[in-house]
Amino acid sequence: MDEQALVAAARRGDTQAFNKLILTYQTLAYNVAYRTLHDPEAAADATQQAFISAFRALPKFRGGSFKAWLLRIVTNACYDQLRRAKRRPASSLDDMLVDPDHSALLTDETESPEERAERQDLGYAIQRGLDELPPDQRLTVVLSDIQGFSYQEIAEVTSVSLGTVKSRLSRGRARLRDYLQRQEELLPRRYRPIHR
Repeated sequence: MDEQALVAAARRGDTQAFNKLILTYQTLAYNVAYRTLHDPEAAADATQQAFISAFRALPKFRGGSFKAWLLRIVTNACYDQLRRAKRRPASSLDDMLVDPDHSALLTDETESPEERAERQDLGYAIQRGLDELPPDQRLTVVLSDIQGFSYQEIAEVTSVSLGTVKSRLSRGRARLRDYLQRQEELLPRRYRPIHR
């Protein structure tokens, strides 16, 4: 069954069709939420809330890209989480004890322990840099550079013009680059700028 048929069936109230859509997009939705929020529990909550909101809003879906429509809802759920966190900031003890990015499935057997440590350090540095970006720039960089979306797809997801997408991406990349250059000692040696 193709996506358009699943969407049509889900709009008629077929929960099995909607579940198939969820299975298709749950990993993408969670990844966008996680990269935006950098908190596994908040990302899971935002993703779940987005799917509930999407199910309720399906009768209002007017066609076009279901993926872009769904990710717009995920984005809004993330912004809601960020607004709540700003009002009530808190740190999770679990985040201090556990590395949520680690997965035994992602281990590369050919990678030396030093290379793995460098890759992890770079990943942490990039995530900290992403966390420093304003939410709109962070989301644009995540959608473009991590998820591989086109400018047009990002414009649809974020409900902004193509020019705004390009501007946010340019500013976000520049701020991320500047952040990483300031953190030079934390970057693996091969990623450090060469000083002459």
